[in-house]
Amino acid sequence: MKNPFDLTGRVALVTGASSGLGVQFAKALANQGAKVALMARREDRLKAVAEEITALGSEALVVPCDVSDFASIPAAVQKVEDHFGKLDILVNNAGVGISSPAEEQTDEEWLGVIDVNLNAVYMVAREAAKLMKKNNYGRIINTASINSKAASFDMFDLSAYCTSKGGVVMMTKALANEWAEYKITVNCIGPGYFNSEMTNDYIDTDWFTDYLKRSCPMKRKGNEGELDTAILYFASDMTSYTTGQYLAVDGGWLTI
Repeated sequence: MKNPFDLTGRVALVTGASSGLGVQFAKALANQGAKVALMARREDRLKAVAEEITALGSEALVVPCDVSDFASIPAAVQKVEDHFGKLDILVNNAGVGISSPAEEQTDEEWLGVIDVNLNAVYMVAREAAKLMKKNNYGRIINTASINSKAASFDMFDLSAYCTSKGGVVMMTKALANEWAEYKITVNCIGPGYFNSEMTNDYIDTDWFTDYLKRSCPMKRKGNEGELDTAILYFASDMTSYTTGQYLAVDGGWLTI
């Protein structure tokens, strides 16, 4: 059997690609032969990631874009087609998170999370689908969360984050329904706790390690690379009949 994850000849766009999981996802796609467009706010970091992608033997394109600036999204996505000639895969990964008691949360804090985690995810997917429809092919993978399915746990107050990530799951289903006739699949992954810019301040502390031991069946955080297979699965041709799905990669957290 040939490599089921072979992405040779495919063009992928990864948002939030300047750090953390976005960098891991971009490398995973490049390692399987995809050309990768890297989208995020910080151009200097994107250039550094592009050098890493090039070192893997793939081609990378830097696409500076702040997804909270909705007006900038169409031109940024179009840049991918202008450079590579098409867009096959979107990993919709850009996201933010805050911990704030609901009764104390400001309108600006609430809207800031909803705009990046939900509204921008929709808008990037919408623009990507316009390009994918031209070729009657596409793979869209949205980054949801365990907080898409379970409300925040006893350590954090995450009303905005949980709401935004819950919305991503239903958006995934709705867009999967709309775009199935164009052979565009839309799925999402639900990571548990992994190292990222949002978690680096606490994830390796003693108190949080103890929390994981008490709360996660596998009693640990996710390791680098343990999300790659989920991304590659949904990005591959092998999932042509799989759409609208949520895949948790959480050490069993949602079994509780």
